[in-house]
Amino acid sequence: MGFKYLVLISLLVALPFAQPQLLGGILGPLLGLLKIQGILYCTPNGNIGVNGTSTPVFPNALVQLQCGGTVVSTAVTNGSGLFSILLNPVNFLLSTLISGCKLVVNTPLASCNATLPSVGGLVSELQFIGNTLLGFLNIQNLIPSGFRIVN
Repeated sequence: MGFKYLVLISLLVALPFAQPQLLGGILGPLLGLLKIQGILYCTPNGNIGVNGTSTPVFPNALVQLQCGGTVVSTAVTNGSGLFSILLNPVNFLLSTLISGCKLVVNTPLASCNATLPSVGGLVSELQFIGNTLLGFLNIQNLIPSGFRIVN
């Protein structure tokens, strides 16, 4: 009985200091998240303009995560143009998200600026930017690689 407690206590003490590969490789699907986050701007391509901070954002736009043409998750941009999609890594592989999924915005650009097109939408592939460890939780972070307009 004492040996079991010693092993349990050793694991509880050692786990926070485990290599990130262990957390991401073995325990990642159990103690992890995939987070897709970005800011959508009210520009012809949805990206930040040359003016930088003075670029208007695109609030209340529906952002869809599509994999193989199927919508698997959605988010709506807030008043700051920010959207965030959380996924369970048990259901999605990072490599599949990067190679087979994209972000799609079908909300007309004219809804944030009447001088922009009223037809077409925006699309972006995904880019992995690294992991964030929060205690036992391993978060794999993805961002749009750059929106472009499609008709």
